[in-house]
Amino acid sequence: MKMMPGITTRFAPSPSGPLHVGHLLAALQARRLADAHGGRCLLRVEDIDTRAQHAGYLALMYEDLEWLGLRFDGEVMVQTRRFGVYRAVLEELRRQGLLYPCFCTRSEIKAQVAEMGRAPHATLGFLYPGTCRRLSADAVAEKLAAGVPHTWRLDMQRVQDAIGCPTWHDMHRGTQRCVPTLYGDVVLARKDFPASYHLAVVVDDAAQRVSHVTRGADLFESTHIHRALQGVLGLPVPQYCHHALLRDNAGKRLAKRDGARSIASLRQAGYSPRQVLESLQLALDRGGIWWV
Repeated sequence: MKMMPGITTRFAPSPSGPLHVGHLLAALQARRLADAHGGRCLLRVEDIDTRAQHAGYLALMYEDLEWLGLRFDGEVMVQTRRFGVYRAVLEELRRQGLLYPCFCTRSEIKAQVAEMGRAPHATLGFLYPGTCRRLSADAVAEKLAAGVPHTWRLDMQRVQDAIGCPTWHDMHRGTQRCVPTLYGDVVLARKDFPASYHLAVVVDDAAQRVSHVTRGADLFESTHIHRALQGVLGLPVPQYCHHALLRDNAGKRLAKRDGARSIASLRQAGYSPRQVLESLQLALDRGGIWWV
């Protein structure tokens, strides 16, 4: 194996429920890649979502990680302590003319998409048709002055005009080309979320000097958005490793919302840390099929 000295990986769970085996797989991939090259693996708590601001789940997460014997390097980064950083980045994007306020409700967007007949669709969801991007400056000022609820969207056509279609490298799939407009104008902030996942993860990876991002294959498409943000913000571009997802014998993805086995439940059932870790290695050998 070619050594990559000085690499930094990270495990970035969102504690909106008990840590489950999918989380554990991500943690192991990050830790093992770092260890294989004499690097560091950092821990980041992604708790911007209010559902992830549950002290009980956070305490359980630390307890599970300690029980498994997983260690991390350096200080733990917590996103809810970084709102000022995200606001500053949003202001920079506004200064560049890349953000615009969107006053559409979810139901209005759904109706607009339906009216388009053959609605553009992507893995990340229906593409926003750009309704508020076309509002006049006077109309925008009037709505803002009236306090109309709104989100802030990234104008991906302007982004693409500014940076083109840059590349990134995936350790499993090779060189990839970013197409900023592929998934439409994504939301970067709203009243109850000072920063979206897309904005926070890009800013935080740069702040922690993460050189290698290991995460599930379900986030592969999001890298187009993340690479676009790195381009307009002048941030370093890490390498990516999108690993296989855990699935049951029927091929269904194991996830928190699907009742995947939590680490706490495996502990209560009498499994040892070694058995849990070995079961995940077997799952990887089987292409992600897991059946503890």
